Amino acid sequence: MTPMLFVNLPVADVDRSRRFFGLLGFVFDEMFCDAGTACMSINDSAMVVLMQRRRFAGYVAGTVADPARGRESLLAISAESRAHADRLADGALASGGTMLRDAEDLGFMYCRSFCDPDGHAWEVIWMDPGQIPQSPDT
Repeated sequence: MTPMLFVNLPVADVDRSRRFFGLLGFVFDEMFCDAGTACMSINDSAMVVLMQRRRFAGYVAGTVADPARGRESLLAISAESRAHADRLADGALASGGTMLRDAEDLGFMYCRSFCDPDGHAWEVIWMDPGQIPQSPDT
């Protein structure tokens, strides 16, 4: 069995987060959604669980990080193409997200980034396997 990955993030408003990611084309597994949680499918093996901050606090041993004050993580998802990376990032910015940093084009990899309405940092990455350098010096 392939292990699954569940990334849990605290959010101020579950409905707002669900609308934001829904506008980007993500779908939610209703079996794991309720008023305080939205379970967003990345693929068959990876989910992002958006939890109301109070609920999230019940699962962590310590304080809940404030993404407005620093980064607790950088979540990266792959895109099918450069155009797909642009569509996702542009859609995030148009739907209430904020820019994290300028686009990065390394030839073999293209990256766009944004912060969601709660300040969590996201990257959308497209890679061209045929262009990946064969040695660390190139």
